Amino acid sequence: MPNSRAMAFRQLAGEHMLAPPPVLPLNSSLGQAVDSLARAASDIVVAVDAGGIPRGVLTEQDVARRVTFRLVRDSPLDAVMSRPVRVIRANDLMFHAIARMRRAGLRHMPVVDDSDRLVGMLTLDGALARINGQLVDQIESLSRPDTPAGMAEVRAAQLEVAEQLLADGAPTPEIQALVSHINNDVYRRMVRHCVGAMADDGLGAPPREFCLIVMGSGGRRESYLNPDQDNGLIIADYPDAEHDRIDGYFLELADRVTQAMAGAGMPLCNGYVMAVNPLWRKTASQWRAQMNYWLSRRNPAALRLSDIFFDFYGVAGERRMATELRQYITDRLRNNRSFMREMFLQDEHFGVALGLFNRFILEKEDKGHRGELNLKITGTLPLVDGIRALALLHGVPETGTLARIAKLREQAVLDKDEADYLNGAFRHISHLLLRQQLADQRQGKAVSNYVHPATLTDREDDMLVDALKAIRDLRDRLRSDLSGELF
Repeated sequence: MPNSRAMAFRQLAGEHMLAPPPVLPLNSSLGQAVDSLARAASDIVVAVDAGGIPRGVLTEQDVARRVTFRLVRDSPLDAVMSRPVRVIRANDLMFHAIARMRRAGLRHMPVVDDSDRLVGMLTLDGALARINGQLVDQIESLSRPDTPAGMAEVRAAQLEVAEQLLADGAPTPEIQALVSHINNDVYRRMVRHCVGAMADDGLGAPPREFCLIVMGSGGRRESYLNPDQDNGLIIADYPDAEHDRIDGYFLELADRVTQAMAGAGMPLCNGYVMAVNPLWRKTASQWRAQMNYWLSRRNPAALRLSDIFFDFYGVAGERRMATELRQYITDRLRNNRSFMREMFLQDEHFGVALGLFNRFILEKEDKGHRGELNLKITGTLPLVDGIRALALLHGVPETGTLARIAKLREQAVLDKDEADYLNGAFRHISHLLLRQQLADQRQGKAVSNYVHPATLTDREDDMLVDALKAIRDLRDRLRSDLSGELF
């Protein structure tokens, strides 16, 4: 069983939040806020807008330091509440909340859902009560200053934590989720750093609301070690006449963020899938139009770009914008069998590393890895692609592979045995890949997706054969369901 340190790094903020504190509309008076604090015996009240999104907080300390003997009861709450509000999402990791509260000197942090609505409250005292001093030190190592150099330290500490969790027996998908959460937190902090630097340079505040998204394994929260950058921007709509001014700001922001991430040790994307490319920097309505264009064209380029985009996830800025775009895309792709067929045929060449008599198909072309298994291209990739196709076809909004398998099982798209085999396949192959990558890292080798069969135990060998057979069966099923071919 994993030890308490491993468990603490895997816990979600929503698992430890308290009930929401008193809530008031933005147009409330200071007297109403103080009365709410007294009635609820609470030390914090949250001001929310019409959509239930936190916009400010008032604490007992605020009342004592900034209100008492200074303001009358009829003063507007808006004039004295603290803003903007730092929040944590219910599905974010708890250690992130602890780190953010410690960095900002906060005793409370509102918890919100994916639409930014208030769902609970975390207290620093309550969170710290669940961990020990040694873990606080590790959290500090993951909470360096919001600079490229500080984030490089975070990414170095990330590897140590991942290695410790693997040694403690933590399930590999949970370690991947942790690595992804840390990478996404680095993105979030670099965005905040760059927005502040641009303001200091006289470029002002962001002219529109925006959301930075990540794609690929980061969007699925399934990152391995040393991923490159796959990111984009969703920008709130604006008049065409303001394009040069507004897009110019976000181009500058995108350039600064991508360079800062590179300085923190996350390489630039060789395929230019980054927000500095206008293809991946659009307004919300432009993204919807782009999606409709890809769906109508279905040429190889449109299918390839759709494949890159479909697993996006919002990590910085107004993340509800990503949630809204996700819902639009889910609705457009539900039951769109003809498009999913084209998507499947586009990726059909990604077969599994299993040949006649269930023997492994080993690398022959790459001299540096000859005789090894590429467990990404011939393992997780065909599995991820196949499950994504089924999920999109059946209106599943989740992006994580295991979450998609669970939802497909709930909908009876996959039966119990199929879901169990595919779940096990993903976990086993991910474990072999991460273990090999950590070993490569320790030995100073280039991290890759190759695993030599000689490093596997007999049991691991047998489990890998079963995993690849399950993935092959999934691909055969999809080919039959979507293309009508019989076997």
